[in-house]
This record gives sequence, C-alpha cells and structure tokens, in this order.
Amino acid sequence: HVQLVESGGGSVQTGGSLRLSCTGHGFTFDDSDMGWYRQGPGNECDLVATISGDGSTYYTDSVKGRFSISRDNAKNTVYLQMNSLKSEDTALYYCVLGVSASTWGQGTQVTVS
Repeated sequence: HVQLVESGGGSVQTGGSLRLSCTGHGFTFDDSDMGWYRQGPGNECDLVATISGDGSTYYTDSVKGRFSISRDNAKNTVYLQMNSLKSEDTALYYCVLGVSASTWGQGTQVTVS
C-alpha cells in the first residue's frame, strides 16, 4: 500500500520559514522521484519543486532562491525548506511520488500573513 504522509505546515509571518516533511511507505523510496505541488486559494495545483532519485532538483521560478528540496533516503523522507515566505506562498502543499505524480499525500496547509 503506497502512502505519503506530510507534516510541518502551519502559520507564519511574512519573511518566516517552515520545513515540510513527507515520509513514503510501500515503495522503493531510494529510486523514486519525489515532488511538491501546491494549491493556493482559487488557484490551480502547481508544481513547486522536484528531486530525482540521484538528487537532481527542479524549482518553479517563483520559489527559486527561497525554497530547497532535499531527501533522506535512510528515513524515506523528502523535505521542502521554505524561507523568506510571502503571502502568495499560502497554499495547501502536497507531496507526490514520481514524475507522473501517481500518488499524492493528504496535503499540509501553509499560511503566510
């Protein structure tokens, strides 16, 4: 049973930081590409960042230089470190498995005000 469990969301002031975590279960984490999507109020769900099995990363332009995606294969966990948060980063953040985003976590809310 493939499952992604996110944690780490919350409320923070503009300019603050949060770190999201996503732990995977039921698949070979080491070889898997992982990513984060987000859906803001009234917006579509957009890709934020990805990390491949070999550690290569991608970021959407709006978060470059502020967000950092990383992984700890020993813990089956991928992280999204978010710094210099802006109000427009307010969204429900989802962890996904694979380039095709075949599996999604339950989402964790990030509110910046």
